[in-house]
Amino acid sequence: MSTLKQRAYDAWFRHVHGTRLIYNTCWEDPRADRALLQVASGDRIAMITSAGCNALDYLLDDPAEIHCVDLNSRQNALLELKLAALATLDHDDLFALFGEGRHAGFEQLYRDRLRPRLRQATAQFWDRHRHWFNGRGRGSFYFCGASGDIAWMLRALLRLARPALHRDLLRLFEAPDLATQRSRYAQIEPRLFGPGMRALVRQPATLALAGVPRAQRDLITQQYPGGVSAYVQDKVRWLMTEVPVAENYFWRLYLHGAYTRQCCPNYLRRENLECLRERLDRVQVHTSSFSTFLEGHAGALTHFVLLDHQDWLWGE
Repeated sequence: MSTLKQRAYDAWFRHVHGTRLIYNTCWEDPRADRALLQVASGDRIAMITSAGCNALDYLLDDPAEIHCVDLNSRQNALLELKLAALATLDHDDLFALFGEGRHAGFEQLYRDRLRPRLRQATAQFWDRHRHWFNGRGRGSFYFCGASGDIAWMLRALLRLARPALHRDLLRLFEAPDLATQRSRYAQIEPRLFGPGMRALVRQPATLALAGVPRAQRDLITQQYPGGVSAYVQDKVRWLMTEVPVAENYFWRLYLHGAYTRQCCPNYLRRENLECLRERLDRVQVHTSSFSTFLEGHAGALTHFVLLDHQDWLWGE
């Protein structure tokens, strides 16, 4: 990549991350994290906020504290809205909001029950973006924000230009077992990853909206055979042939714009609401760099969750 292109990529990435909500959901599977972390009562976790879903998942393991740290204040604003919803809403309202991504009565819920629990800066953000949840326009909160823009554009493109492929993808997610799932995906993959899709996933504009900085893109380009497009195709193939779609709430979300009650993050399950509600005060939100947070934090910490941010520093 030329120096001029590098600068353009970096400038676009800074603009996106400095002005947008990037992640409207977490893409890291908390089951894998919890198996590795083995969090126990009394533990103290420091983690990158992202969309806040995984912090709420770890809360089920009874840690004493979870410190959620993010440079992007909009990511913290999303977690704070989830905390307010868990504290004040019944399960049906909670699931409509963050399970279906829309709530017909959001304006009143927000004004009367959620906004009073938000910090001033967070309330000001949601005052400007509360339309994301009203169900109009794109139809779901999960088609808003930077990652939501990509999901909405790809979904619209499939529905308009490739309706048969879109129907087959929906059918894939109804596969009753892995054998059927593998067979259906084998038929879909050549049509899904044509020249247009491979070109799209390589574009800096697309990658920046997905939260991929230049350092991470360069790492993949230089070390993975076939570069970014081959990396994405190989990882999608593994997910769609090795992980049962009945458990894959990550991809189901962006295909439909909503979770189901059987396929969703743990914080949206009815049986976990009271437990989470009792522990919400253990979650603390910090808008800063991770190093700044650590420099100012006096207490001991037992676990760290840094996601893929080591990749961001590659080549530094």
